[in-house]
Order: sequence, then C-alpha cells, then structure tokens
Amino acid sequence: MEKQKIVLASGNLHKIKEIQQMLPDYEIIGYKQLGVDFEIEENGATFYENALIKAKTVCERFNIPALADDSGICVDELNGEPGIYSARYAGDGVDEHNNELLLKNMKGKTNRKAKFVCQLVYYKPDGKIISALGETHGEIMDKCYGENGFGYDPLFFSYDLNKCLGIASADEKNTISHRFRALEELKKQLETDK
Repeated sequence: MEKQKIVLASGNLHKIKEIQQMLPDYEIIGYKQLGVDFEIEENGATFYENALIKAKTVCERFNIPALADDSGICVDELNGEPGIYSARYAGDGVDEHNNELLLKNMKGKTNRKAKFVCQLVYYKPDGKIISALGETHGEIMDKCYGENGFGYDPLFFSYDLNKCLGIASADEKNTISHRFRALEELKKQLETDK
C-alpha cells in the first residue's frame, strides 16, 4: 500500500528527516522538492499563526495536505522571548550569535526557567485544520555545552534528561523534544481523521 504523502512547509532537510523518522507511516517531502521554490512570509504574532500561514500557503499551492511547524524557545525571565523570533533573535539567523545574545540578556538573572515550544498545523485541501502543541521544559545554562543538536540546544538543560541537550544524543533528544511531543499528539489525531 502506498504511503500517504504529506508536504512539509519547510526547506530544512534536518527537520524533514527528523519528522519522517517520527511519522514512518507517511511519506514526508519538503515543499521545495516539488520543483517550486518560493519563500513563505511568516508574519504571525504566535507560533500557531506562523504554522497556519505556512501550512495553508503550501496546501493551497499544491492542493495536497501540508504540515508546518513553528517552534522556538521561550524564557520566563525575558517574558517569553525569543519566542517566535528564536531563529532570527540576533538578526542574522546564526545559531552562535543567537546563543551569545541570549546569554547576554540572561546575565545576572536568577530565574533561568525556559521551554522549547513546537506548534504543528496540518492543513487539508478541504480547509480542515488539525493542530498539536508540544513542549519540553528546562533552564538556560550559564554557557554553551557540547557539540550535539543545533539552535539553542547547547544552552538548554533538560529537566527530562537531567542534562544539557548539547551533550544528549539524537535518540535521547528525540524522545523528549517539543517536536516529538507535538508529533505524537498529531499522530493520534491523524489516526482518528482517516
């Protein structure tokens, strides 16, 4: 039996591979693999709005179900920042620069609690929307640790793993990550939607 295709509203090959591993019953393809390369303007005010913009744009363009995620890190002491601006916090999209700015903004702060958030939106050609939210909690460390992961992983101490994500293996991270938790919730909803 042929697997149902889901187009991921992302050009990030790492993310496409990660989601494919977590949704083995579906064929996940990035929208840029369909031969049309266009940028999607993320101008929403929340993770949900940005994920919806991406999923709806790709679904309407290709007329097949599209999945989008919008994710980031939210720090209590910084009123939820960087939040939806996590990937471009320092302005240039470079992980090291984002981490440096977060460390600078956390200097002298005692409340270091933070969470990674992943909002998924699955948009179907008939306009039906399925959404799922995943979070993983921890705190911001005083410096970067380890070489694993990407983004803010080297700064994030996971309460679930009792270690920094920068030193956690991919398998360890994938069992507690915000994206894994959102995808587990989404899978349940997709099963009941068949």
